[in-house]
Order: sequence, then structure tokens, then C-alpha cells
Amino acid sequence: MLYRVSLRQMEYFVAAAKCGTIAAASSQIHVSSPSISAAIAHIEAELGVQLFVRHPSKGLSLTPIGSIALQHCEDLLERSSRLYEISANSSNSIEGPLRVGCFQSLAPLVAPEVIFGFGRAFEKVNVEMIEGDQSVLMDKLYSIEIDLAITYDLQVPEDVSFETLATLPPYALLGELHPLAQQAAISLEELAPLPMVLLDLPMSRQYFLSIFAKQGLTPNIVARSRSEEVVRSMVANGIGYALFNVRPKSFLALDGKRTVRLRLVGEHRPMLLGLASYKPVRQSRLVQVFMQRCRSYISDQYIPGMSAPSFFDPRLATPPADEAPSVIPFSKGTRA
Repeated sequence: MLYRVSLRQMEYFVAAAKCGTIAAASSQIHVSSPSISAAIAHIEAELGVQLFVRHPSKGLSLTPIGSIALQHCEDLLERSSRLYEISANSSNSIEGPLRVGCFQSLAPLVAPEVIFGFGRAFEKVNVEMIEGDQSVLMDKLYSIEIDLAITYDLQVPEDVSFETLATLPPYALLGELHPLAQQAAISLEELAPLPMVLLDLPMSRQYFLSIFAKQGLTPNIVARSRSEEVVRSMVANGIGYALFNVRPKSFLALDGKRTVRLRLVGEHRPMLLGLASYKPVRQSRLVQVFMQRCRSYISDQYIPGMSAPSFFDPRLATPPADEAPSVIPFSKGTRA
């Protein structure tokens, strides 16, 4: 049986149950209220039960089935924490330097919770993060400058092992005032003649261009940048559209202007997000434990800092300006 509820979602549910309100839970565990609400909604949809009774202005009360679910979640979380305790107390203790490479567009999203959160969990571990594009990360794996990398399946050499953790399908990013911004989806045929802003990282560039090439199309590129935030800002200011795979929870560019995400019509190769390591190097216990943390924290159901692709609705184009869009539970088998 495939379980679709992550440990992180369980933690959010338990915090809300213990605190009595989502706002109080948000303050206690330093996670946004929409993220906690989304986790609860996902668990309820996945289990097909109501966990809470929502009382206007009075907070949350657990339903009878919610109380049972709370006990099971607390038990699972306690068992999960014991795994790390066992590792930390073993003769091969978890300590020393850990050098993690991270694809630069992923770093703002996964680094705080996954990478540096590991350093907080193990005080004797000295975590160093190295950012770069795919070519930089592969070079550093070969030169043993990093132990592993959180990256994409972009031209991974045969002597590099790649373990997929999550699937990120491409989507179109448009400015809020773009004439096509109100559509629920858009085709490559519609996009090709329009001005495009290209994320101009070496292998990412080839990936995005290949999406058009496979349909015999050539995009009308009017601007390029190696920076994801520069591309988003240009899109928000109407210079052109862009293609992305990463789905930040915020729809705002750095200058405060809003963007809209549209689903691409048809089937297109997604980027696979995962762990890359150099096969000839034997992984230390420290690296193995960190990889297990990555498996627990990154999946199609939950990616730190992102709207999970399995549940993201691209038509939700106008969330409140100061918060990420709420996750809308889809029926099983539905993809964004």
C-alpha cells in the first residue's frame, strides 16, 4: 500500500491539535498558517475523514477519529525520532563534516529545512553547502569536493548515481496582466510566437528548449538570465513568459509584482529532483543518514518551500499578496 502522508504533514497536524488553533501552531513551530492548513486538508482528503471541527473564533476540536489519528501520528513521529537517536548513539556516531551540493534554484527552498536543519539535529556535524548549476555540481562530485548533491536528472553521467525523490513537471509563468493569464492551461503552440524570457543555465537551457524542439517549435527568446529571480521579475513586468519546474509558494516577484502559473497542455518530460552521488566513493554513515533525511523531507507530496506538484492547481492565480496559495486536495490520480 502506498502511503501519501509525510512525517512533516503529521508534525503540522499534531502541532495544530496540541495548540488548539492553527495560528498558535504556526507561532510555536515557525511554519506559515497556510502550510499547516494545507497539511491538515491533505491528511483529511487522503484518509477520507474529518480530523477537526472548526469553530469560528474558537479554534479547533478533534473529532473522535481525529483523536485516534493523533495518537497514531504521535507514535509514528516518536518512532521516527528514535531512528536518529539510534544512529547518533551508535559506535559509528554521526559527526564530522558534511558537504552538500545544491542546485542553485533549489537552495533557497530546501537548504534551510533539509540541509541546515540536519546540522541543527546533529550538533557534531559541520554542514557546508555548495551551490551551483548542474555542470558545477558534477565537477565537484568528481573532485570529491562534495559528498552528494540535491539536484536534477540533467545529463547525469553513468558513474554518478541518481535517486529520484520528486517529479517536477514544467509549467508556464506569466505576468498577472498578460493577455493569456486567465487561461487554465496553455499550449506550446500558443507560447512559441510570444516573447520568452529564458532561464539561461547550461543544462536547464537545453531542457527548456528541448520541450519546444520535440514539437517542432522554436521559442521567441527576447531576454535571458542565469538568475531565477531575475527571470521571474522580468516575467512579472511583462517582458515575456518563462518556463519553470520549481514552484515557490509565493506568486510574487522580488519587486512585489504578481505572476501566474499555467499548466502546459500535453505530456512533457518533467525534471526529476533527487540525490546525486559519485559511485566510486563509498558513502559514510553520516552521508547515509543525511540521505535518509532527504527521503523523509522531499517527495511528490511535500517539498520544502514549494507547492507540491501533485496537488498544485495552476488556475489558483491570485492568492493573497502576503501568503502562499492554499493547497487544494485533488482526487487520487490527478496531476497538476
